[in-house]
Amino acid sequence: MIKLMYRLFPIGIIILFASQALAWGPIGHYTIGQIAEWQMRTSTLERVDEVLQRESIAGVGIWMDRIRSDTSYDYTRTWHWVTTVDGKYDPTIQEETGDAFSALLTLKENLKGGKLSPEEERDQLRMLIHIVGDLHQPLHVGQPGDRGGNDVPVYWFGESTNLHRVWDTHLVESNRMSFSELAAELQRRITPDLVKEYESAKISDWLVENAELRPYIYDKPDNGRLGFQYIYDNYHIVEERLIAGGIRLAALLEKIYG
Repeated sequence: MIKLMYRLFPIGIIILFASQALAWGPIGHYTIGQIAEWQMRTSTLERVDEVLQRESIAGVGIWMDRIRSDTSYDYTRTWHWVTTVDGKYDPTIQEETGDAFSALLTLKENLKGGKLSPEEERDQLRMLIHIVGDLHQPLHVGQPGDRGGNDVPVYWFGESTNLHRVWDTHLVESNRMSFSELAAELQRRITPDLVKEYESAKISDWLVENAELRPYIYDKPDNGRLGFQYIYDNYHIVEERLIAGGIRLAALLEKIYG
């Protein structure tokens, strides 16, 4: 899968605890949501709109980040990431309050079950939309020991930051496109064969894909100074992950509401 996308795109946090929850930043989440909407059947999209009470899929993409200050949702604080040594899911090394992978599977089954109240369904659908995005930001499928790159200090064009933040925000915003412009550009690259290939992957495969990207993500100068070369080397990965997230979010919503 990753090799295919390299052919398609040849161009070259906790800082405190809460920062680890900000996968992709708004632009990335909005882009994935917009791509998903364009991939879905009208009838399914109408059903999802009803559940979301006319909020868009793109628009609710960062809802889980916005509720971090609401203590009634504290149980979701660790649902933004999953830890894996080599891409295989190991429940023994996850947070006691859960992780993105297990939470996504639970939310999927709850939504398919049809036994939730309207408000519960709305909340859980918004969570599912966000978590799919999180699981396509490679450093939210983190390796043990550095908190998804939050403990890897770097400089972004001279500004002190960390590797997680670079992948959350700096890279995806580096082309200066709005989310709608970025989504439209990426939508042009989606083919039926690509959709079929991405949809064929299991959710557990998503973890493997992200783990396979680590050699590229962690390939940085010894002085930690990142800039144009790092963008050239890695921006195509951002594009590939956003496309994959959008296609898979659409497929998941079709399975639940189609």
